[in-house]
Amino acid sequence: MTTSETIAIGELSRRTRCNIETIRYYERIGLLPEAARRGRYRSFGPADVARLHFVRRARELGFTLDEIRALLGIATADDVSCDDARENATLHLTQVRARIADLKRMERVLADTVRACSSGDHVGCPLITTLSAAR
Repeated sequence: MTTSETIAIGELSRRTRCNIETIRYYERIGLLPEAARRGRYRSFGPADVARLHFVRRARELGFTLDEIRALLGIATADDVSCDDARENATLHLTQVRARIADLKRMERVLADTVRACSSGDHVGCPLITTLSAAR
């Protein structure tokens, strides 16, 4: 795509593997700038493709929409601050590590429960008992 070439939302969707409704949503909430219009059709350019790739990649890494908005602000600033980006990424990494720890605990409980279900040594169902128990 040349810098003057524009594409419709369907082509943007195809190039970025992002659902059309998601693109419209990102536009509504300001993650993508409001698209130029050709009549009633949205018209996107290379900067929109790049920005949507950025947003999708950040979502794949688990960043929230607010975190992405902050990262976009850093990325589009005249003086890009790696310190600010690192601070955001460090906070996100801490949150990811906490989720991983929670998932490992969940895995242990589920594995123990499945093992107990398989043993047949219990009256009733260990899974139902585990899920019914107050923490």
